[in-house]
Amino acid sequence: MARQTRKGNGLPAQLAAVNLHAAGSDIGSQEHWVAVPPDSDAQPVRRFGACTADLEAIAQWLSACGVTSVAMESTGGYWIPLFELLEARGFTVVLADAREVQRAPARPKTDVQDCQWLQRLHTYGLLAAAFRPPEQICVLRSDLRQRAMLVTYASQHIQHMQKALTQMNLKLQHVVSDVTSVTGMAILKALLTGERDPLKLAQLRDRHCQHSEAEIARALQGNWRAEHLFALQQAVELYEFYHRQIAACDRQIETHLQTLADHSAGKTLPPALRQPKRRRNEHHFDARLPLFRATGVALTVIEGINEHTALVLLREIGTDMSRWPNEF
Repeated sequence: MARQTRKGNGLPAQLAAVNLHAAGSDIGSQEHWVAVPPDSDAQPVRRFGACTADLEAIAQWLSACGVTSVAMESTGGYWIPLFELLEARGFTVVLADAREVQRAPARPKTDVQDCQWLQRLHTYGLLAAAFRPPEQICVLRSDLRQRAMLVTYASQHIQHMQKALTQMNLKLQHVVSDVTSVTGMAILKALLTGERDPLKLAQLRDRHCQHSEAEIARALQGNWRAEHLFALQQAVELYEFYHRQIAACDRQIETHLQTLADHSAGKTLPPALRQPKRRRNEHHFDARLPLFRATGVALTVIEGINEHTALVLLREIGTDMSRWPNEF
């Protein structure tokens, strides 16, 4: 059998260097270890801090070493500042999935060796870059994820309201579909301003409520211990606070959507098949037109895709479909 052709460095020909000017970085919360090609610096592995001045020093050193591409692992959120700084300085930055790197055999155990390992894998093109959308989509992704977090926080305080009501033996959640509905909030606000008469509280019932005033009044007979009322007041105020923050987030998202490139090619937005019923936690603005302009297609005419789902698709995959080899 013929021998496998090898280069002078003893590596198989199949492992020809792909990225000749590659660096690798092991990311941490307080320090970063960075490795460059051995022949580019007398000290090819260096330790840096994690402050902004340290990140600037990393970029300067990499430039001095002739590095053009840097590989790092997606470790928590610590990689984001260095990634964004290096990308802004013109480096090609490869964000490798930590799980994929861990599958590579014979991985070293120390931070010093780890950055050298990343540098070597990147040199030979063995690291696949994780998907990261363009800058404007990254901004949209951050805003939408911030909004989703606020919705989660607000929903936790609905549970706190229900707990306080249960402790007072008020069965409001059993006679209204949602304690934050029109009827529910009107009754809660009246309770917190001192109203205790179940009949007067029941008169705040919205005409669309399925239960009668008598049923609601019966459910609102309970005890009025001060500590439970205080907990209820705090929960209501926090719920309203988070919804004000959500509204501010919606304004930020709506403004940013207007800055995305127009891919509609002058086409007109098709009319909606039906007027959607907007739910409480959905966006407080009409996103159909900005979504159509950003993507060039009317995603919301697809059965099962509303504005919220379309925004999630946009934030996660962006508008450049060439990044995906096929529909799977």
